[in-house]
Amino acid sequence: MELNFLKDRPTKLFVFFAAFFVANALIAESIGTKIFSLEKLFGQQPFSFTIFGESGLGLSLTCGVLLWPLEFVMTDIVNEYYGPKAVRRISYIAVGLILYAFLMYYMAMGVPAAEFWYGSGVEDGIPDMSKAFNGIFGQGMWIIFGSLTAFLVSQIVDVTIFHKIKKITGEKKVWLRATGSTLVSQLVDSFIVLFIAFKIGKGWSWQLVFAICLINYAYKFTMAILLTPLIYYVEHRIEKYVGKETAYRMKQAAMGRYAD
Repeated sequence: MELNFLKDRPTKLFVFFAAFFVANALIAESIGTKIFSLEKLFGQQPFSFTIFGESGLGLSLTCGVLLWPLEFVMTDIVNEYYGPKAVRRISYIAVGLILYAFLMYYMAMGVPAAEFWYGSGVEDGIPDMSKAFNGIFGQGMWIIFGSLTAFLVSQIVDVTIFHKIKKITGEKKVWLRATGSTLVSQLVDSFIVLFIAFKIGKGWSWQLVFAICLINYAYKFTMAILLTPLIYYVEHRIEKYVGKETAYRMKQAAMGRYAD
């Protein structure tokens, strides 16, 4: 027999948002080990420019940035309809499950591999499957710690700025509170992860940290602007799914919970 709360559309919507939020964050962390060339993605030769005295820089980004902008869109949507407590709750769940996933990765790296498996990728140009597996899943602890710390702090910043803007604008100017909060929180996220993972963890110079931070933030800034219409589209679909009256009550309750 299905429980009544599972028939409630706002509840079912929240379960979907929470599941997508956690899965998206976990995937972003898992694929973040690969660095790709944004220039080559669009069929261009890599740039070579200088920022803060650091030369030879190009638009090289981690694959994780392909998904993180969606995470901040989801943050704004959940914030709008369920309030900051809901955002914090799913953020803590995401961090907990990411830590669990990486613990499982390290356990998998530590178990003895079957002898035949080592050379099973030779035909595909992978002479040692065990080293390849460990190289992919064995991210440095500083990177993991930096990424998760940046994620939590930027989420708090996003929630705070979002509701401060909403208190001023009311229900109007969704683009301002969504984009404004994301632009600030993404800057915080970019700096913290680089500072912890590479300034503390790898001994990078301040110039290099700021240069890479600027490049990453330029990408995130652009994506935040480009994804703004998506927020309006999702809000339209939510109102159609739960009804305008219910959607309005959800927004009012979200603001009330913030006030408390």
